[in-house]
Parts: sequence; structure tokens; C-alpha cells
Amino acid sequence: MSDESSRTRLFTAKQAPKTTATHVTELRDMLVTYAKQETVDPLRSLGNLLGFGVAGALVIGTGWIFALLALLRALQQITFFNDPSQPEGGTWSWLPYVVTLLAGIAVIAAYGVLAGRRFNAEGRHPVHAGDQGGPR
Repeated sequence: MSDESSRTRLFTAKQAPKTTATHVTELRDMLVTYAKQETVDPLRSLGNLLGFGVAGALVIGTGWIFALLALLRALQQITFFNDPSQPEGGTWSWLPYVVTLLAGIAVIAAYGVLAGRRFNAEGRHPVHAGDQGGPR
């Protein structure tokens, strides 16, 4: 073990001091690498899920638009809301629009409540920070 080749060097030779430009370049490279690691890489790994989620949201949203439009047209067919003997449709011709608007708001609120429950169940977004038993 006294042999010179079996020993490891504890210290390395001194390197020349770095210039300010070298420090700035290293800092920029480190920040770019960190930004990619924390933003781009997770999005790439979730790319398929994100794509299916956006596509599903568009399909469901389009379906709800058609469902609300069908509700509006069905309500307009009722004689109480649309009197065929009057040129403007009667006194209550505006009511199908209000009912459809309220139904749309109810659908949005229901999705909001369901999303809130899901986030609370997964522990991502607690309603009260004090419910966790201590500071976060």
C-alpha cells in the first residue's frame, strides 16, 4: 500500500481563476438546463395525456353546446313560450333563452364542484390550509 500508484490524490492542481464572462456563461447554461428540466421535460412526459385531455375536453364541450342548443330549440317549440299567432313570438319568447343560460351555468357549476372535490381528494388544493394539521 505504500506504493505510489495505489494512492489517490486528495487535492487537484489549482486551476486558473474564472473570469466574469465565464461565470455568466455557466450561470446562463445552468438556468437554461434547470428551466428545461422543470418545464419542458415534464410536459414531454405528459404529452400524450395532455393531448387526450384537451381532445376529450373539446369533444365534451362541443357535446354540451349541442345539448344546450337542443334544449333551446325544444323550449321554443312549446306554444307557451312561442305563440304562433303573434309576430314576435309572444310575451314569453325570451324565457327559453334564460332557461338555457341557467342550464349552462348549472353545468359549469357542476363541473367546477366535481373538479374541486377531486383536487381536494388528491390533496392538491385544500380548501383551508389549516386542515392539514400544520404549516405547509
